[in-house]
Amino acid sequence: MNKPIILLSLVLFIILAGCSPRTKVTSSQNLKDAGKLDEALTTIEEATNPNQEKAEKTLLWPRTWEVRGEIYQAIYQSEEQSIKKLVENPLDEALKAYQRALDLDEKGRFTNSIKVKLTLLSNDFTNQAIEAFNNEKFDLALNSFEQILAINDIPIFKADNPNAVDTAIIYNAGLAALKAGNFDKAIEYFSEAAQHGYNGAKIYPVIAGVYEHKKDTLAALKILKQGFEKYPADMDVLASMIQTYINLERRAEALEYLNMAIEKDPSNATFFLVMGRLYEETDEDEKALIAYQKAIDIDPELFMAWYNIGVFYYNKGVQQWEIAGKVPANDNETYERELKKANEWWEKALPFMEKCHELDSEEATTIESLKNLYYRLNQMDNYNLMEEKSNK
Repeated sequence: MNKPIILLSLVLFIILAGCSPRTKVTSSQNLKDAGKLDEALTTIEEATNPNQEKAEKTLLWPRTWEVRGEIYQAIYQSEEQSIKKLVENPLDEALKAYQRALDLDEKGRFTNSIKVKLTLLSNDFTNQAIEAFNNEKFDLALNSFEQILAINDIPIFKADNPNAVDTAIIYNAGLAALKAGNFDKAIEYFSEAAQHGYNGAKIYPVIAGVYEHKKDTLAALKILKQGFEKYPADMDVLASMIQTYINLERRAEALEYLNMAIEKDPSNATFFLVMGRLYEETDEDEKALIAYQKAIDIDPELFMAWYNIGVFYYNKGVQQWEIAGKVPANDNETYERELKKANEWWEKALPFMEKCHELDSEEATTIESLKNLYYRLNQMDNYNLMEEKSNK
């Protein structure tokens, strides 16, 4: 007599189990495994809908959110465009789901499986970041790198190695932020990378460059000084400091650090070239010419050193020519004497400009300068050659 009652109870149990909200989670998992991601997504969204009947049965169950994370991660990994279009940022949604699962899993029953999935998710974010960066989608690349850092900060990962810091990801986040025009975040991530010694001294000019983008030259100088204090032997930091002082028109300090640079690397012709420019700007002509000549002695093919001396002498000739032009018209003797002084300057300029033309025969400014010099010195054959060249 009891047997029919037992069978009826079993049937009722099966029916009730089929109606259980948690079965939607199982169905979602099965649909995902069968490759029916669109249906799996619909089903898991129903399971996580707070308006469903007995919603607490699924919303407070860690496994619900773990499955949800799996489905969103699978959508990202799908090669079907119709599936990829189902969600705008599937990896972000997957991370939110896994984090929710961990928050609910007070007894740690799902910790190991979620940890494995988060590790794989980090790899997916890395792939997404690289692809986005290469395709110049820098905002997406930045977000992806930031999500990797967020995964690294989850307690179940920090517990394994509390002092671990992924400096490469931090630096790449800074680089993506810079490319995205988010200069504040770029500074934040580059500075954090610098604190951990990433790329050594080389990162300080990078940070300074971001400050320059923000038109904050004083902040750029401050960070370079920090780099110089930490890496006093690094030439890149020193060179950047010199250029920053020049940008601030603080020439005395620029010369001070430039002399330090020359002491460290006396064979660097560029340092003497920069020194010559600084001396010219302070009207210390003799020192400027000595510095330019030193640059040429070190590097005989340094175009700008030859050019700067040539321009210096040429401009002196023009100034003298203007003096000659102010001589009264009836004083021809004085006029000729002053004009001769101008020609002497131009004769000094000529070999330097000719050397520039030898080093770069197509440089337009040099050709124009030579035309003017040949004309003023009455070397018309050479003038005609330059004229012909400039008209090509």
